[in-house]
Amino acid sequence: MKKLIIIVATLLAAASVYAQDMATLTETYNSAITANEAGNVELALQTFKDALVMAEALGEEGAEIAANCKTSIPILTFSLAKKAANAAEYDKAVSGLKETIEVANKYGAENIADEATVLIPQVLMQKANGFFNDKDYAGAADAYKAVLAEDANNGMASLRLGAALKSLGDKDGAVEAFQAAIANGQDKAASKQLVNLYQQDAKASLKAKKYDDAIASALESVKYGETPTAYQIAGTAASNGGKTKQAIEFFEKYIELAPNAKNSGDILFSIAVSYQQLKDTAKAKDYYHKAVADPNKISQKNLEAAKAQLAAIK
Repeated sequence: MKKLIIIVATLLAAASVYAQDMATLTETYNSAITANEAGNVELALQTFKDALVMAEALGEEGAEIAANCKTSIPILTFSLAKKAANAAEYDKAVSGLKETIEVANKYGAENIADEATVLIPQVLMQKANGFFNDKDYAGAADAYKAVLAEDANNGMASLRLGAALKSLGDKDGAVEAFQAAIANGQDKAASKQLVNLYQQDAKASLKAKKYDDAIASALESVKYGETPTAYQIAGTAASNGGKTKQAIEFFEKYIELAPNAKNSGDILFSIAVSYQQLKDTAKAKDYYHKAVADPNKISQKNLEAAKAQLAAIK
């Protein structure tokens, strides 16, 4: 009889403990709901996590509440991450998005995990753009690289990485980034950047009297887009470097692209001089005539020289 009394007492005690645990769980779960409805997402999230631990400890009896917690936790984690992103707290946002992906996959919310995955490079892009707009090109470069680590095919990130590296004087890195941008949908903008980059190199080499380097950079430029400027630089470098035939080729290309340029008469004059150096009198005379045809597009010095040559050529 005594043993029976002990067993009954034990069962009653267990039932009492279970009832208390269920009451505590229900209270905790309801507190999480109340906090969420009041807009206190941080408190709601932590309280749902606490409720989940309690529910899982109760096994089958707490299964329904556990399932509800597993539904809410990824949603609230994602909400906090997006809130951080909107507040420009980018590192916090990325950390939150990664946590979202983890808990969403753990609790079967794959759609939320997918959304968070897509947002990570977008948040990193916002961070990088902030650095770039503030002219912190080193910070921007690192941040754009972080974007590309998450999304290797992000053409805009490659384009802006190239611009940042160009500003830092990293030519090789900039070229690599711009080429990646071309391969990922930013052909027009990236090609323009490469045209300008190589033209700058060509101008610098011409100024330094490194004529072969100037020609090489100018020709590299036109691979990404033909411009009169590139051919003028190449023609001038070739002429100064004693490469007369090349000079004619480049200057004629300039005239083809910019027949009405303000300096077209001077370029035509240079072509005439080059042909005369090659002893092609007929073509030299033809280009001298073209050079003087519009006095507004040739310097006074070259105009007078062209007229003198026309008078001297027989």
